[in-house]
Amino acid sequence: MSLSKRSAAEFIGTFWLVFGGCGSAVLAAAFPALGIGFAGVALAFGLTVLTMAFAIGHISGCHLNPAVSVGLVVGKRFPASELAPYVVAQVLGGIAGAGILYLIASGKEGFSLAGGFASNGYGAHSPGGYSMVAGLIAEIVLTFMFLMIILGATDRRAPQGFAPIAIGLGLTLIHLIGIPVTNLSVNPARSTGPALFVGGWAVEQLWLFWLAPIVGAAIAGVVYSTVFEEAPEPALSRRSAAA
Repeated sequence: MSLSKRSAAEFIGTFWLVFGGCGSAVLAAAFPALGIGFAGVALAFGLTVLTMAFAIGHISGCHLNPAVSVGLVVGKRFPASELAPYVVAQVLGGIAGAGILYLIASGKEGFSLAGGFASNGYGAHSPGGYSMVAGLIAEIVLTFMFLMIILGATDRRAPQGFAPIAIGLGLTLIHLIGIPVTNLSVNPARSTGPALFVGGWAVEQLWLFWLAPIVGAAIAGVVYSTVFEEAPEPALSRRSAAA
């Protein structure tokens, strides 16, 4: 499969992640009487990844996240030469997802971006009022664990065919933990889309939601590849092979 086609799949997949995950937060989380709340939003994010993993996993690997791509490069699961096209496609997909969501959400009387539009934030813009340091630690640790789940579930020694389920449920759990802290990112593309529409504080705080996920993912790539990756079996010598 060509790089352009794989990048197109990443665009579509990231579009779905942002539109589905952020859309659940903007349109359904606080809906009168029938709102889905934090648990529903967490599940929505997990379902976007699970469904796309089955839909495009065989095409692009279904990264949907610049931090995931970086972690896979560091973990020697993905070529560094293809990182930039994937990241560009993911960010553009995230922006497109946020754009379509804005067109829908703004069709309701009284809609305002002042509500945050599912942007990630810390301090005054954290759902629970958590500090920058708390947000930084949460995003690094939760992205680290997300990559450990991805690397482990896609290891050739793992049970085959179940990786999308483990990864989707892993992302759901991560959101259940992190939404109160930062609205949870673990994904720079997911953070960039809504932030560009909100502007102001959302763009000013965007640096954390690029830095922390990439750091967490890179650490996971190093840890898994050095501690848990199975070394290739040494080739048998001619003498031992003939014995």
